Amino acid sequence: MNLIQRDFYLDKLKNVIATPDIKVITGIRRSGKSKLMESFVSYILTLKNTNVVHINFSLTEFEPLLEYHALESYINEHYQEGRQNFVLIDEVQMCPLFEKAVNSLHSGQKFDMYITGSNAFLLSSDLATLFTGRTFEIPVFPFSLSEYMKYYNLTDSYAALDSYIKDGGMAGSYVYKSEPDRFRYIADDVLNALVVRDILNKYKIRNKAVLDTLIDFLMDTISNVTSVRSITDTLSSKKIKITDKTIGTYIDYLCKAFAFYKIRRYDIRGKRYLSSEDKYYLCDHSFKYARLGTRNMDWGRTLENIVAVELLRRGYEVYVGKLYKKEIDFVAINSSEKLYIQVSDYIGDDKTFQREVSPLLAIRDAEPKIVLARTRHDETKYEGIRIIDISRWLTSS
Repeated sequence: MNLIQRDFYLDKLKNVIATPDIKVITGIRRSGKSKLMESFVSYILTLKNTNVVHINFSLTEFEPLLEYHALESYINEHYQEGRQNFVLIDEVQMCPLFEKAVNSLHSGQKFDMYITGSNAFLLSSDLATLFTGRTFEIPVFPFSLSEYMKYYNLTDSYAALDSYIKDGGMAGSYVYKSEPDRFRYIADDVLNALVVRDILNKYKIRNKAVLDTLIDFLMDTISNVTSVRSITDTLSSKKIKITDKTIGTYIDYLCKAFAFYKIRRYDIRGKRYLSSEDKYYLCDHSFKYARLGTRNMDWGRTLENIVAVELLRRGYEVYVGKLYKKEIDFVAINSSEKLYIQVSDYIGDDKTFQREVSPLLAIRDAEPKIVLARTRHDETKYEGIRIIDISRWLTSS
């Protein structure tokens, strides 16, 4: 398997060296957290006067440490006076009551601590209750288009986007030569055997069929505005007995495990969040094709999913914009800017083009407005709106 250095995430880790936080690397299973940890260890070893205690509970050599007292003792025994001491623990959840050891070690203030774990057992929402010290979360996503191109040594972003749409960003699937084998890995080895199993085990869910049906529904309707009530009604029409509360709870589990991301709606004119309906996007679009097939590719919605994940990867808060009866695909906000973004597969005819730009033209503030589409041309402007080829935007820094 070809390995690439994921500089985007590695730089984030470098920037928090020696901070007092417990650094927690999160993301869906098989998104590359362990490989990132290995790359970070390699970097630390290039620094002067450092000592690294690296424990990977996926390896049998560390089985004797699967008891939190033994784990803490082992790490303390490997402390070296006069050096900068790093502790890195991979798949930490395999050690029962691991948080006791981590909290104790962190309280001693002798180690710079980094951990990863399976998502259903180490969720971002759980960090405040698991750890008494401060935590710094570093979310890891499947491969971006830029990383996909780096992996395959591609230079043409236009052509690369076509293959990326089908292949997705789950790099573990790239070693398989045929599409059926790649999809089997994504659907069975990752989604079913790891993500769904983790959820079933942690939350003691007995009715797997309902969870599977919900997953299929959310995948089939990515980027559609929906609500818990409408989902419940749809499943009820298929003779599936389920309550709003259960559906809402299951969706929460799927989002906590990073299988889906919920994007809330934002009223641009009223400057308030709308709570009744949301959109859901897959952590990686390849899961849909692996599970439901490729007969209905729906390129536009797939591109919208790719942009949603890319915005999250770049650190934006992401919302769906609503202005009167018009909808703006994304309102992306960070500390320094706000962007309004429309996403389309094709804007070659005037009717489609006007459909995409008209919601942006209705916004009266001066914040940047962008249409992302597969134009295959250099960037242009229309009444102040930037028209950018989507593959170029995805591969821009």
